Amino acid sequence: MLFDNHHRPISYLRLAVTDRCNLRCFYCMPEEGIRYVPKKELLTFEEIERLVRLLAEMGISKVRITGGEPFVRNDLMKLLNAIVGIPGIEQVHLTTNGVLTAPHVSNLKALGIASVNLSLDTLDRQRFRDITRRDEFDRVWETFQALVKNDIPTKINAVVMDGKNTEDIRPLAALTKEYPVSVRFIEEMPFNGEGQHYPVLHWTHSRILAELTRIYPTLERRPDPPHATATHYQVPGHPGDLGIIAAFSRTFCGTCNRIRVTAQGDLKTCLYDSGVLNLRDLLRLGHSNATVKDILLGAFSNRPKDGFEAESRRSSPDIVESMSTIGG
Repeated sequence: MLFDNHHRPISYLRLAVTDRCNLRCFYCMPEEGIRYVPKKELLTFEEIERLVRLLAEMGISKVRITGGEPFVRNDLMKLLNAIVGIPGIEQVHLTTNGVLTAPHVSNLKALGIASVNLSLDTLDRQRFRDITRRDEFDRVWETFQALVKNDIPTKINAVVMDGKNTEDIRPLAALTKEYPVSVRFIEEMPFNGEGQHYPVLHWTHSRILAELTRIYPTLERRPDPPHATATHYQVPGHPGDLGIIAAFSRTFCGTCNRIRVTAQGDLKTCLYDSGVLNLRDLLRLGHSNATVKDILLGAFSNRPKDGFEAESRRSSPDIVESMSTIGG
């Protein structure tokens, strides 16, 4: 197994395959979008496969493919097929906005994709358009229905935004009554290409829980899996469950087992750091696998204890990256 300097296991890689996205979500990027990097600066599929093989040899067993929107990148299914077959990788997961995903769902099932996180912040078509700045709700809902039909474990990720979608907490939570899905409400983070939207974050994890408890007075706390980012709840009789992710409050850092690699190859040992080294450059300089592993071990041995320490180490105190650039 692989451990960091705080004796936390590192077993989970969140891997962005592109910084491009076909939506313009309020909490992720400005309305005009972001400056995408040239294609030649992105990790190639061959480089991605090599990195995953190296990390699997070191102890990574779970991979989540993210973006941007992963399906914006051509031949994504080919890459998924390669990653699923890497020795040591026990689970491959996918995060998507669902716009382009529906035609691929049966193939995802056949590949054995362990779960899909579907970004969906509202069930109201007009609010969806307002939040994403695109009129694509019907295609996302088609993806949701296809995932359920194919029995792929599905989590809905909903970022709670003051003045944008707080009225959607009830209808989103109600999906757990009809479907065996997990609906997870996430504190908004400042990774939107502009910085924090609010002087004070009003919809914290505690306020979200208070709202869910008001809606469902019988709400029950459920055990959390190891290294979970969400705290889990369930309404008695509902086949689905609810989760709250304190992404801004950062209450789960003590059990974090995740690292991130951006589409450009930047290694992030914490979501809130500014990148600790560039793996793309290491590979393109011709370093051996053994050398790359040694450099990775050095990065893991200097991991911040939590997101607040990682933020304090940044060269600039301002966070202006887009989540699309970081990898969702």
